[in-house]
Amino acid sequence: MDDAAASERRALKIEVWSDVVCPWCYIGKRRLESALAELEHPEDVQVLWRSFQLDPSFPNGVRRPVLEVLAEKTGGSIEQARAMTDQLGVLAAQDGLNYDFEGATMVNTFDAHRLTHLAAAHGLGGEMHERQLRAQLVEAQTLDDRETLVALAAEVGVPADEARRVLEGDEYARDVEQDILEARALGVSGVPFFVLDRAYGVSGAQPVEVFRSALRSAREHAGSAAP
Repeated sequence: MDDAAASERRALKIEVWSDVVCPWCYIGKRRLESALAELEHPEDVQVLWRSFQLDPSFPNGVRRPVLEVLAEKTGGSIEQARAMTDQLGVLAAQDGLNYDFEGATMVNTFDAHRLTHLAAAHGLGGEMHERQLRAQLVEAQTLDDRETLVALAAEVGVPADEARRVLEGDEYARDVEQDILEARALGVSGVPFFVLDRAYGVSGAQPVEVFRSALRSAREHAGSAAP
């Protein structure tokens, strides 16, 4: 396609509501990426990561084993929670993710989301979200620890001094809250939730084929809507 034709293509905007302690969110991210890799002109796709908290009521400063929290939420035993996560781990492995639920710690993720907004201001929102997902779900790091978050930010290219300043204050809190309010307005009750050009929605970590179909439909819609 020549430059003139390329300039007529309208960028496809994908917004993803996600939480960094959500194992299905990481699986969904990988499946979306697989579908995008098959797409012609993937450079015309913009992916924006929006904040969502699976449990906004989880107390700040409290750290609990993930298996313990899951058992409590489901009304089952630790053994039953372990069986559930083992099954999920098998699914995750199919997408190249090696989850560590045994060592994982549940925390309030609000600060982690604020840091993603800081990273987005540097053009690194996607990299920061990916790094935090991996830190929480694969590496069993503690994502309300300030120095851990600063180190993760620095790894993806966000200046450590900026990350520390943000975490010591309340910068980007309104951005996180706005993302969550917008999710509610869209009727989002769980994550991951994918919105393509505000015309198509995909709920959950669907198979790659579902993302492929949604991307095709969104591209066709964008083409028909172009002047």
